[in-house]
Order: sequence, then C-alpha cells, then structure tokens
Amino acid sequence: MMEENQVIRWVKDVRKTDLELFGKKCANLGELYGGGFPVPFGFVIGLAAYERFLKETGARDELSTYFSTFKADPNSPQDISKFEEAERFARGLVESKKMPAELEELVMKYYSDLCRSLNKEEVWVSVRSSGPISRPGQYETYLFVRGEAEVLKHIVKVWSSTFNTRSLVARARAGLPLDYDPVGVAVIEMVDAKSAGVAFSFEPGSFSLLTMAIEGCWGLGEGVVSGRVSVDRWFVDRRTLTPVRRQIPRKTEEFVIEDPEKGGATFKLVPPERQKIPCLTEQEVKALAELTLKVEKHFGQPQDVEWAIRKDLEPPESLVLLQARPQKISKGKFGLM
Repeated sequence: MMEENQVIRWVKDVRKTDLELFGKKCANLGELYGGGFPVPFGFVIGLAAYERFLKETGARDELSTYFSTFKADPNSPQDISKFEEAERFARGLVESKKMPAELEELVMKYYSDLCRSLNKEEVWVSVRSSGPISRPGQYETYLFVRGEAEVLKHIVKVWSSTFNTRSLVARARAGLPLDYDPVGVAVIEMVDAKSAGVAFSFEPGSFSLLTMAIEGCWGLGEGVVSGRVSVDRWFVDRRTLTPVRRQIPRKTEEFVIEDPEKGGATFKLVPPERQKIPCLTEQEVKALAELTLKVEKHFGQPQDVEWAIRKDLEPPESLVLLQARPQKISKGKFGLM
C-alpha cells in the first residue's frame, strides 16, 4: 500500500523542504504558493512513483540487464549512436508499460478534482519533470495535455525522458548509473499565455548592483528558452522599478497552442500588428519587477523566475509565476556567491 502523501500532493501542500520527495521544480512551485505568490493550480508526483512504476512493471530489472553490458564513451562523437540506440530501447521499454493500478487511480482522482475545482469538464495541463538536482534542458516537457488517458500517458513519457540521449550522456560523463534516474512530475494548469519569459534579480553579465533584467516574447515561454524567437528585454532599476533601457526587436514567431481541440504547441507567425510592439505594457513590467524582488526576498538569494501573462485575466491577476530557481552568478560577483 502506497503512502499517498509521499507519492502525490497538491502544489499548495508542497514546500522547499520536500525537494527530496518531489524534486526542485515541484518543491519551489509549492514554496511560491506558500509565500502567497500567484502560481497555477495543479498537483505533483513524487520520485517514489517513478521508483514504483519501474519496479512493479519489471522495467527496472530489464533496464539493469540491458545497461549492465552497455559500453560507450560519452566523450566520443563516434559513440553517440550507441547512446541513441540505448535511448530507443529504454524509452520504448518504459513507454510500453502500464502504470500500476493504484497509482493510476490516484492520478485520475487528482486530475478529476483539478477539473472540478476549475469548473471544467477537462483541463489543459502541462506535464513537466522535476529532478532532485537541477539538470536544465535534459528531460522533456509536454504542453496542452488534456484528459485522464493523455495525462497518464505523458507522465510515463516524462519518466521515459530520463533515458533520452542527452540525459544518458550526461550521466555517463558524471559516472552515474544509466539504468535509473528518478524524477518528480508537475501536472499544472496550462497557462494560455499572451506573453511569457524570464526575469532575473540581477542583470546577467553586468557587474551593476542596481539593475535587474526581464526577457519576454509573445506566446509561451518555451520560445524564450529555445532561443529560437527574438525577445524583448527590459533593464530595470531595482530601487525605483523603472526601466533604465530596453530592447524591442521585431518578433516574427511565437510558440502557441497548435490546435484548440487536439492540443500541442508549435511556432506560428506573429500577426504584423504585434511584431514591432513590446510584449509587456509598462504596468506589467513594473508589476513583474516588483514580484521578482519579492521572490528574491522570500528565498533569501537572487532568483531566475519564469513568468507568464494569462490571456483570460486582466492585470494584475493575469501575472503568474511558473518556476523560481537561484540565479547563477559568477563566483565572487557582487560578493553573493
């Protein structure tokens, strides 16, 4: 019998002290909620669920057997094809397994309760990985997922993404086991964003103590993370919360919902009338700057904050935070690290 509290919880019931149980992303999201910050509704699934899934389906033993004889040099370009072959085997194996009945019932119950709490028959959600240590860009995220069957399928796909080529290579280089890398999963209400991006407590690459930075684009924040789209940038005085300079390039693409009925997300052309205007209003820039400094104060150190502006609400309720993590600053810079 599973201890439900160790396996699945509402975001509101998780805190940063739960990092080992649910991973950093889930723990920080819950900590933001507990601090009174605006975050989407949702639930989180612990590392124990990953462990139980692999064990009860027999996948753990099959993966151990396969990787016990696997040999490849992660630093050799010629051996990358071996890691790609390992990915095909491992992900195919994991995704062929059915989630244990007790865990499946818990996930369906939480998703059903999420839909009920938002007064919707079915809710679009994002399904995201949450490792116990930061490994940016290694695992996969799935956006605009809807319905019990699809949520269950994409949770398993997040688990299987721990065996993608980039993750296997990274573990091999670090001398870590290839057959096992437990992660948590965040299943949160999908924010259909007008604009989204990242805010930094301190301007990256600057030695100034006075300015913070906000980056944004039209559509979902994956456009910023991917580096594919042009982004607007504001450099904001930390004391007055007013921009001291800004960069507003022409923005020709945005990452948005692919099909309102089927879900998914894709890059689409930005309508001409929005290509040359800022993706944030002056009011939104100030509100976001103020919120980022409050997050910094709450966590007690500089932060890198993912944000979004909802299409369905008016400011200031439209601003939501999707993630917060310590901002990486060069050793010795500002005397902070």
